[in-house]
Amino acid sequence: MLIRRFAVALCLFIAAVGTYALLANYTPKVGQAGKDIVWVPTPQELVDAMLDMANVASSDYVIDLGSGDGRLVIDAAKRGATALGIEYDPKLVELARRAAGKEGVAGKATFEEADIFESDFSKATVITMFLLPELNLKLRPKILDLKPGTRIVSNYFGMADWRSDQARTLRQSHSRYNTAFLWIVPAKVHGTWLLDNGQISFIQRFQDITGTLTVGEKDMELAGKLDGDKISFTAGDMEYTGTVSGDTILGTYEAGGSWSATR
Repeated sequence: MLIRRFAVALCLFIAAVGTYALLANYTPKVGQAGKDIVWVPTPQELVDAMLDMANVASSDYVIDLGSGDGRLVIDAAKRGATALGIEYDPKLVELARRAAGKEGVAGKATFEEADIFESDFSKATVITMFLLPELNLKLRPKILDLKPGTRIVSNYFGMADWRSDQARTLRQSHSRYNTAFLWIVPAKVHGTWLLDNGQISFIQRFQDITGTLTVGEKDMELAGKLDGDKISFTAGDMEYTGTVSGDTILGTYEAGGSWSATR
């Protein structure tokens, strides 16, 4: 029995060593098939641009959806952020882990073998991705439920009718994938909010808002936008700004007064 156990353990050890040797020599090929997409690395100059657009800092928790060889996660960690890569391909996960170790950021850059559509990324302050448009759309409802102010950066592909807050194209890049898009997850304000002397009815389309401000018996059309939990709009000849916190908005208006609304 003891000899049999030793033989089994030896076989497992040899298999593990063989697997490690294969992974140690593994080099991914551009265009290789993945679960939902093929693997194409993000050019380094676009990695830098994406992290710059999101203003990644040491206080951030960055999650890269479909992290591939891990270069974006590793570079985010080099900026001091805590970063996680979610990748379906176990060989790419191992490759990225080894790269993080070589770059000295293994403590800040970690990688998880998982399906992005089954993963929880609700604690991220920054989401990065290089996915096809239909996958972006599939993820969009989950992204819009993230905390207001969460920054989303995509390599090349957009979010259909959710226009980006910022776009950057690297004209000197030799890669086809030379454009990045940034979205700021907006607070949810659609509906009617009560004021001390009236109400506000917001119609929200992502970060854009329209609607009606009613004060006393006077109705005024409004138009404005959301920047995370920050709201700004013009109604009549007055500009209003405020901060959305759940079911409360606290703010000021152009003349120097304050306003609040609840729902």
